[in-house]
Amino acid sequence: MSTTAAWHDYYELCKPRVVLLMLVTAWVGMALSTQQIPTPSLILWASLGIACCASSAAVINHLVEISIDKKMRRTQNRPLAGGRLIWQKALLFSLILGGIGFALLYTQVNPLTAWLTLGSQLTYALFYTLFLKHATPQNIVIGGIAGAAPPLLGWTSVTNAIDPNSLLLVLIIFAWTPPHFWALALYRQADYEKSGLPMLPVTHGVAFTKLNILLYTLLLICTTLCPFIFQMSGLPYLVGVLPLNAWFLWHTWRLYRDASCQHGLKVFWVSIWYLLYLFVLLLVDHYI
Repeated sequence: MSTTAAWHDYYELCKPRVVLLMLVTAWVGMALSTQQIPTPSLILWASLGIACCASSAAVINHLVEISIDKKMRRTQNRPLAGGRLIWQKALLFSLILGGIGFALLYTQVNPLTAWLTLGSQLTYALFYTLFLKHATPQNIVIGGIAGAAPPLLGWTSVTNAIDPNSLLLVLIIFAWTPPHFWALALYRQADYEKSGLPMLPVTHGVAFTKLNILLYTLLLICTTLCPFIFQMSGLPYLVGVLPLNAWFLWHTWRLYRDASCQHGLKVFWVSIWYLLYLFVLLLVDHYI
């Protein structure tokens, strides 16, 4: 086993694309929490702190799942599973990232955001990755609350308080997570069968998973109407979110009706763009 790792191996451990999407939702949380534009220094320190903590949790995820990653074609070439990096260095890297992130949030932002970020980090890295992911096919539903935290963290970094509207943003991501992840699980069903993880397509079959994706999409549509219903957002948001929801629903309906699971990968990528467009729409509406 090679223990020589390049900088991009450490970078890959951080799951940068996932972290970037989390930061986008955190930035929207910051913006929606106030009528003024947050100061550049606050945005910088909060972003760095949240990114470091999220990256630290991602590294722990890699560490815990080395043996599982080796069994799956999609993950067998990751830095740890592929043998390019030893676990001791990865653990030290995670601890350094987490320590820097918490310190930045605690000293440069506020203690509430620091503790909430640490809580979501530990929930994902330990409770979800170590226990929940192996215990139940509903793992992504229950554990999704940790991944839904970034807009709340962005909100509290500005206000130093938890607001009902910030929890509404969390609810949207919470409802979005199952169709997003299960669509990929359908496409990669053979890999998950090898892994031994109790993912929904493996434990309950393809048809049941497709039905759940469709039902959670309908739930997601209901939650995305709540910002308008509760006057968090206005008419521009409503006009934009209706066709956006129709677009995502059409793709999940196609997956539900498709005899194969090939459209699962398309739904997975559409879901990422859907969430990005949704939060940009919230942002545009807020400043209009």
